[in-house]
Amino acid sequence: MNHSEPKQKLRLDKWLWAARFFKTRSLAKNAIEGGKVHLDGQRVKVSKEITVGDVLKIRQGWDEKEIEVLELSDQRRSAPQAQTLYLETPESSAKREHEAAARKAAGGMQDRPLNRPTKKQRRQIHRFKEHPEDLN
Repeated sequence: MNHSEPKQKLRLDKWLWAARFFKTRSLAKNAIEGGKVHLDGQRVKVSKEITVGDVLKIRQGWDEKEIEVLELSDQRRSAPQAQTLYLETPESSAKREHEAAARKAAGGMQDRPLNRPTKKQRRQIHRFKEHPEDLN
């Protein structure tokens, strides 16, 4: 393969790995198969070939990014070079920042138990859920 000529198409899983959205190609593959990656609003297969100008929606954890493919590369490089492969839409970054701020603000509101329930407590929870009328 001659690296001097620009690529016209590239497998989606390979590009996601090269653009550093996922650490390995298998993680990229699992995300695509799990419906976490959409191309132009549609679910895609791992072997889908993307081109420059395609719009991808990628869900990672709490965040959902909408990006436009600017360049194609099948080689994983440094993070600053990987960021030149795509451009996140302004609406997407604003939405992510807004949702992150909302999560941070609600963070103190969520009560989480300090530890898991004991076996006795689990039995009590199950009994309560199955027969709430027995409490009277």
